[in-house]
Amino acid sequence: MNLDDDDPPPPDAAAALHLIREQRVATARRLEPDARLLYWPWGVAWLVGFGLFFLRFAPDGRVLVRLPDWLPVTALFGLLVAAAAVQAVASARAYGQLSGDSARRGRWYGCAWALGSVSVFAVLGRVVDHLPHDQAALLWSATAVGLAGALHMAGGAIWLDRDLFRLGVWISVINVAGTFAGPGWHALVLAVAGGGGILVVGAISSLRQRRRS
Repeated sequence: MNLDDDDPPPPDAAAALHLIREQRVATARRLEPDARLLYWPWGVAWLVGFGLFFLRFAPDGRVLVRLPDWLPVTALFGLLVAAAAVQAVASARAYGQLSGDSARRGRWYGCAWALGSVSVFAVLGRVVDHLPHDQAALLWSATAVGLAGALHMAGGAIWLDRDLFRLGVWISVINVAGTFAGPGWHALVLAVAGGGGILVVGAISSLRQRRRS
């Protein structure tokens, strides 16, 4: 419901309060992106991408499904790029109207993701050539996922978003557990517990959005 200059004033206080609530809900819908678009593309990317890694590079050098060596990493990076694009479009549509401190926090947080990822990949690129293939793959994935977990917790602290912070804690915990389990198992943990956890958080956040509306 929109207020125009020609609209009559609310007849009583109860109608005025109802009108204010409707306006708040409408504003929240415009400024808050759909949680499913923020979480589910990443959950699918982790579930499918790391799942392919586990099937091709299983523990103890086993091969559960005969896949080309390049397919798991190509699929994972392609799905991650697609998820980032979906999130960027959804966030731009919702937050593009914001300015001031909120917009500045979003830009700086995005810079933290970009520069942090570039730094990690630059350092690891100088190290992994000296490691066996399975250990190099574990180092790549564990370090990148560790960064993701830390930045999720940072984002939750910045915006006081419990779901985002708890997801960061969950990602960090399963990353440590998968790392100790070793190559192959780490990919399985990230696919099932990581991708599944992101999908669950997206569903919970979406339900909360609907309840608020």
